Amino acid sequence: MTQIDGELQTATTTDGRTPGQRGQATRQRLLDSTVELLGTTPWRSVKVIDIARSAGTSPATFYQYFENVERVITVLAEDAVADAGEVADLVDGDWSEANSWEQALLVAEGFLDYWEKNRAVFRVLEFGADDSDTGLRGLRVRALNAITVALAGAIATCQPPSDGPRGLATSSPAGSDPMAVAGTLVAMMASVAAHRFGFEFWGIRTANLLDSQARLIHFSVTGRSGPDGLVGRDPTTPAAWPRTSPVAGSQVVQRT
Repeated sequence: MTQIDGELQTATTTDGRTPGQRGQATRQRLLDSTVELLGTTPWRSVKVIDIARSAGTSPATFYQYFENVERVITVLAEDAVADAGEVADLVDGDWSEANSWEQALLVAEGFLDYWEKNRAVFRVLEFGADDSDTGLRGLRVRALNAITVALAGAIATCQPPSDGPRGLATSSPAGSDPMAVAGTLVAMMASVAAHRFGFEFWGIRTANLLDSQARLIHFSVTGRSGPDGLVGRDPTTPAAWPRTSPVAGSQVVQRT
């Protein structure tokens, strides 16, 4: 099943048939193998034969399910769009004074987990799509738009009414346009997630990255500062701990 424009679509073969359980498993292996290859290979260098070999099948079988490599990537990107709804649901949580810090941490951790789950696809959408790949660029926008809209709604809802005659909500302390503030926050989270292993290489812990992002989210949505010190939601959760970078080394450069 793949979600397109909010509706679940049944996976079909290239000739329009609905594959059975075994066919669905083969199709999923092809998708999983593509993800593995995208993690280490520029997407334009990924060939059908590479995907088929990794999935333990043949190019002929590949073409039963996908027209080409670009179609596999599009399906993976559409799945990433669907996954974004889970982060948007986190944003729609409880931003009351008693729970807002917990909520901000949930959003920061949820976004990082979402990016990690779809890192290989975002690698293509971020750096692999040139000007001719309008479909891929559009999928990246869609993947992040649901989260942006949810954050803008939370920002607009949490701001107190003004003293003016119309009682309109005041702007966030981070900016007057909720969508602009939300777009900035999402762009920040996406950039940090994309370069996370680079930060870890220079000794910046994931826990500190999450804390900094949560504070910016919390202040932008509620107008309140976060608690003093490094306060994680749950220090035993995987996202709260630094993950080992694939690049060796973690020393911070000392200025002289």
